[in-house]
Amino acid sequence: MLFATCPSWVSAQVKALRFGQVIDGRGRVIPNAVILVKTDRIVAVGPEKDVIVPATAEILDLRAYTAIPGLIDAHTHMTFYWDKAPGTTPWQQLGTLGPAVTVFLAQENARKTLETGVTTVRDLGSSDNMDLAMRALINRGAMHGPRMFVAGNGLHISSSPYKVGAVPDPGQCDGVAEVQRVARQQLAAGADWIKMYGSTGSDQDVTGFQTFGYEEMKAAADVAHRTGKRIAIHSYGPDGARDAVRAGTNTVEHAIDLDDATLAAMARQGTIYVPTVEHNRYYIAHRAEYGYDSTIVAGLNQYVAKNFETLKRAVKARVKIAMGSDAVFTGFGENTRELAWFVKAGMSPAQALRTATVTGAEMLGMEGSLGALLPGYYADIVAVEGDPLKDINVVIDHVKWVMKAGQVEVNHTTPATPATQR
Repeated sequence: MLFATCPSWVSAQVKALRFGQVIDGRGRVIPNAVILVKTDRIVAVGPEKDVIVPATAEILDLRAYTAIPGLIDAHTHMTFYWDKAPGTTPWQQLGTLGPAVTVFLAQENARKTLETGVTTVRDLGSSDNMDLAMRALINRGAMHGPRMFVAGNGLHISSSPYKVGAVPDPGQCDGVAEVQRVARQQLAAGADWIKMYGSTGSDQDVTGFQTFGYEEMKAAADVAHRTGKRIAIHSYGPDGARDAVRAGTNTVEHAIDLDDATLAAMARQGTIYVPTVEHNRYYIAHRAEYGYDSTIVAGLNQYVAKNFETLKRAVKARVKIAMGSDAVFTGFGENTRELAWFVKAGMSPAQALRTATVTGAEMLGMEGSLGALLPGYYADIVAVEGDPLKDINVVIDHVKWVMKAGQVEVNHTTPATPATQR
């Protein structure tokens, strides 16, 4: 590691991070590496012997660990918070605490997400502009949490009887004209993405019956794309997913039993599949919290099996796949367990890691700023204990230190990593 008097870009904010190795997200593995960070960006990455470290830099010794890019969770619901009050279940309590209280308490979800090495999330559905509020608070530095790309209210069809004096549902729409209006309203409110529920299926419901038709999906996709935004379409079943791909969705969420033609179209078009296999396993593991009986658990197990089989077929078909947890309530802190399913489905650990870095960044249109450890990219850096290219569980279970945009957010190193002025 070479030391030098200050180049033109150097200030007291420069940090030099020393790692046992760096996996840069673009195919390079650099042993005995140094990453230089200035403010919120990476300015240099390379072997220790080649990197010129300013004499005034703050040096952090992380040589016991491997550096990987900050991870991207492609599907969360950050404002789904449960306080575990006696006599309540998560779904029963949802919406009863009020927006202000919920956003404040949801800081716990944000903190737990950072603990897993996830520094960026795509949050696919909230209410009362709570996701917009969390995004703003995190961006201001008033709340610690991952960088958020949000979708506001998910678009969904009418599914309840008319009630005199009922408050309008901001996500409800039927027919092309209403879909266009509601999609435009979500974008006007500040949403980064359009989320559309193209089938039934959520919570204990694993039915997957198509809701919106092709023309409605196409209308929503067109609204998003004409304004430079993107769309995610939820479909538990194959029919909604097939029409979503035809309509030009950017991502398909959850779907099972995708036919060969749909998988081929996804691979050809670059449509990204976010399978969320782990999500329903999470419900099974937490069934006592949710009050799920054996019949519900059996249905969830059947869905998990089909979800996994579809994932395996998607891997073979070379469909682009992104890691999404679909984290809700007590699922935060388990955000990266989906990676183990990817390896079981036939990916190498390196390919699985790519789903949460390079592919996630591409999904967001942020491939020049996120998902890799390169000069000019955000300084989103995760230190793990072990070699994630040999064992993906290193990423799932052994995150020790997390930096987001140049700020250390998590430090579980032993002893705590010293910062030394040189």
